Amino acid sequence: MEIKKRAYEILDQTYGEGSTFRSGQLEAIEATLSHKRTLVVQKTGWGKSLVYFLSTKILREQGKGVTLVVSPLLILMENQLEAANKLELKCDRLNYTTKERHSEIIDSLKSNKLDVIFITPETLFNPEVQSALPEIKIGLFVFDEAHCISDWGHDFRLKYCKLIRVVENLPASVPVLATTATANNRVVEDLKEQLGGDFFVSRGPLTRESLCIKVLFMPDRATRYAWMLKNINNLPGTGIIYCLTKRDCDYVSDFLNKHGINAMPYYSDDSKKTELQEAIEKFQKNEIKVIVATIKLGMGYDKGDIGFVVHYQCPSNIISYYQQIGRAGRNIDKAYAILMYGQEDKQINEYFIETAFPKKDDCEKVLEVVRNHDGLKKDDIKFYVNIENREIEKALMFLENEDVVFFEKNKCYASPNDYIYNEEHYNEVKQAKRKEMEQMQGLLNTKECYSKFVVNCLDDLSAKECGKCSNCLGENVFDNNINLDDIDEALQYVNSLIIKFSPRKKWPNKKYSGKTTMEYINQEGIALSKYGDVGYGELVKKDKYENKQFCDELLGKSVDVLKNVVKENGIKALTFVPSLRSDIVKNFAERLAKKLNIEFLETLKKEPAREQKYMQNSPHQCENAFESFHIIEGVNVPKDILLIDDMVDSKWTFTICGYRLMENGAEKVFPFALADSSRNEV
Repeated sequence: MEIKKRAYEILDQTYGEGSTFRSGQLEAIEATLSHKRTLVVQKTGWGKSLVYFLSTKILREQGKGVTLVVSPLLILMENQLEAANKLELKCDRLNYTTKERHSEIIDSLKSNKLDVIFITPETLFNPEVQSALPEIKIGLFVFDEAHCISDWGHDFRLKYCKLIRVVENLPASVPVLATTATANNRVVEDLKEQLGGDFFVSRGPLTRESLCIKVLFMPDRATRYAWMLKNINNLPGTGIIYCLTKRDCDYVSDFLNKHGINAMPYYSDDSKKTELQEAIEKFQKNEIKVIVATIKLGMGYDKGDIGFVVHYQCPSNIISYYQQIGRAGRNIDKAYAILMYGQEDKQINEYFIETAFPKKDDCEKVLEVVRNHDGLKKDDIKFYVNIENREIEKALMFLENEDVVFFEKNKCYASPNDYIYNEEHYNEVKQAKRKEMEQMQGLLNTKECYSKFVVNCLDDLSAKECGKCSNCLGENVFDNNINLDDIDEALQYVNSLIIKFSPRKKWPNKKYSGKTTMEYINQEGIALSKYGDVGYGELVKKDKYENKQFCDELLGKSVDVLKNVVKENGIKALTFVPSLRSDIVKNFAERLAKKLNIEFLETLKKEPAREQKYMQNSPHQCENAFESFHIIEGVNVPKDILLIDDMVDSKWTFTICGYRLMENGAEKVFPFALADSSRNEV
């Protein structure tokens, strides 16, 4: 039976007699079933999944094997399982949530009992799955979110690179389908080159007719908080607020909840899986007004009644922005996309661009260490190189992808292959991403239709003026005026954000005390602010590097925070972390002691050493601090004492200084810093 006729029959049986395909769907199905390499670039909600589900239905009727859908998104898998049931397809998923059933699912695949299997790239390359692949009959191979294959794309995933190798090993008779809603011409050409073969591209108009776009300049956190406080409850239905960092997700969510707006944060964090799953379930059921998310809640998430998307910060490129606002207005006539931008956005985005690829020096150092050992645990590499843990991890991922290293039984080994760092290509990609960031700046400043500008940047030149955005209307979609009361509320919240940090309890190795467990452990620490943030974080930065003295406002706030700590713990004295370069901390500690009416003590001395900020991982930070800080001979250390510094990052300076104090008579040490300068929340 010809493909077109059978496709319409299945469509009628599933969705009712007289159902029709959207423009391009049937052609994509026909191309896929004609064994072409097919790329579908269509807007969110167009129905890309129908192409592979209906193709699967026909292929299974022809006795073909299982459809293997590779997707990075667990949320997408859950949504697609429901959609597949309408076509009476038997589906399952292989990812970390089904780990206990992996053997059972793999057996079902070997026996050809499943029609569709959804699998993450990470699970696909799991040894258990890889060893089973030769026994699994594959009828259709699908890359969902295919832009992840291309390092030119906005959401490049290194694990996706290896999928090309899987495709290369497939029989020529197995069709390959790649789908995405977000690919410009450069990404499309890259995908065509990588996938090869007789290639068919289904590409449709990308305009989202339901969206009303508004761009707002909001210079700092307090202004944005105030705008959300005034407007979120006036926005229709439920919505998403996108933030660039996990920390901002937590803060925005907390601020909204404290002001009567029901919100929950959502991002990647293995230690919070239960809470994050609860957040997405409540949002799906409209039990919360807003979910505050990173890009984790982006591509593939399907909730048809989302009434608004607010960007708390500006995305790095138009493609990301388009993909994220595409969550709104899928099954409703009108939805809002509000883009806030300010001073710190470019700096955050530049950080993500610059750190997208590992440094050449890092790769070479890590590779040298691995080559000098006959098998080395990943966690042990940090003892041999002064490189951040996340950068070691990134270097290993790229080295493994290039087949220069490999892992076996939790150990890393060097292969005999040569390694060539593709610096020219990486720099070209970073330069392209900076140009895309400039394109995003163009959106912020344009006077033309926002919707048309966005879609034109995606190389769809068919767009017309939307007639809905604030530029088309010539007026504000919402009132931009923020009253002083809301600003005050926001500033009070920002300035009340005291950061508590837990003490370190273990040495990185046994050389310090013969065991990894520490004998002396600090009390929970307090940081007054996040370094550089609006409010006290800004003051710390300015005072440290421009004024060379911490101001009375920081002093007063520190007294407010510490006076109860001093009273409740009977603290009679404070000391400080010494520096060879400046007395700024010493002077602040003296003033603080007077205000708290406790004794100021000079108890610690520092030996010449490299600045701690140049130590990049725990073993090196610990060793540098351990060799640097010592107790001044003859000093009497009180039982309970405050320990003052300007910054806390790795916590090793506080840990070692506290350890020295407790070695010499202190029982409890209470660390206090003016600012937390760590980047752990990004």
